[in-house]
Amino acid sequence: MVADANDGLAEADADLAANVDHSVGSPLEVLSAFLRLGLTCFGGPIAHIGYFREEFVVRRRWLDEQAYADLVGLCQFLPGPASSQVGFSIGLLRAGYLGALAAWTGFTLPSACALVAFAYAATELGGPFGTGLIHGLKLVAVAIVAQAVWGMARTLCPDRERASIATVATLIVLLSTSAAMQIAAIAIGGAAGYWLCRKGAAPSLTGHLSVPFSHRTGAAMLAVFALILVGLPLLRLVLPWTGLALFEAFYRSGALVFGGGHVVLPLLREAFVTPGWVSDNAFLAGYGAAQAIPGPLFTFAAYLGAVVGPSPHSLAGAALGLVGLFLPGLLVVLGALPFWDALRKQQPAQAVMRGVNAAVVGLLGAAFYNPVWTGAVHAPADMAVALIGFVLLVVWRAPPVVVVGIGALAGVGTALIVR
Repeated sequence: MVADANDGLAEADADLAANVDHSVGSPLEVLSAFLRLGLTCFGGPIAHIGYFREEFVVRRRWLDEQAYADLVGLCQFLPGPASSQVGFSIGLLRAGYLGALAAWTGFTLPSACALVAFAYAATELGGPFGTGLIHGLKLVAVAIVAQAVWGMARTLCPDRERASIATVATLIVLLSTSAAMQIAAIAIGGAAGYWLCRKGAAPSLTGHLSVPFSHRTGAAMLAVFALILVGLPLLRLVLPWTGLALFEAFYRSGALVFGGGHVVLPLLREAFVTPGWVSDNAFLAGYGAAQAIPGPLFTFAAYLGAVVGPSPHSLAGAALGLVGLFLPGLLVVLGALPFWDALRKQQPAQAVMRGVNAAVVGLLGAAFYNPVWTGAVHAPADMAVALIGFVLLVVWRAPPVVVVGIGALAGVGTALIVR
């Protein structure tokens, strides 16, 4: 019976591969598919990847299992928002560059609009209700980030070498006051991974991912990624425009995010709260609100761009934030696609990424303490709300939107009772 079941699964996989729709799609078709997903995909990057598989491998059959697994592996290896990069790549393979843009727009726009609306509404909230709501969302952020640290530590730091790398990265960030130390922690993690995390054999990978452009085009995209990353800080020295400074802060944060959307939290806080562009309260409230909506967590950039102090802000700032935070991840996935088939099989590259991923767990752990915990938990009641949210997420597997609702109600109720 087991053999029959395995044969049935193999036949099903073969059917999926044999019936792939190889026709060239239209950008409008891609936009329609991803817009629906952007309105319904709750649950974070891992859940998004599950939704994408069901939609594009099983139902629409735009690509087969192996090609999809290749895309997911690549995007988890690179800096940037993994689920958005997977969607962008699917759009690219289906309808070219316009298809890639359509996929990113459809998946990103709904949550970006919702967060901009929240940014406008938050400025109008006052009194005990508004104060309580903001505080409740900050407590939701405590539960969400604790869940992220817990889950990522179990997956990315399963041995003493990687646990030690994460601990050192945490100490580096906690004991320093310089934004450069976050970059240093990631670099140290990669170097430590190269020396300490090569015990396991490189994974045995099969298949081949066919991309619609050459190695030369990929190299050009990587060069543009690096040129913008290095050139923006130099350009700021001769062109003191606040819009350029904001774009550089978003771009730098997006270029250094390894390990998932939650890791962008410490990078964005360092880039926007430390110089006084956004208050800690507004930052954490927006981060909490971002958990209640579908789509990628990186659309938090739209909220930050809308509420940031220096001009441009509002809608212009939101657009600048979205482009700045997403652009590096999209450039680097375009650059890496032609080279991925060879790179993914190299043991040194895998070892470096193990160390980098462990280091980003440490960065997120440091951010959990400051500002998430220190900015939200001030009383036993706060601890109770955060703990309930954590248990609901980790043990009961409750959807984040449920925890957001409970946290918001608890914050408002506590504020009204205290009054």
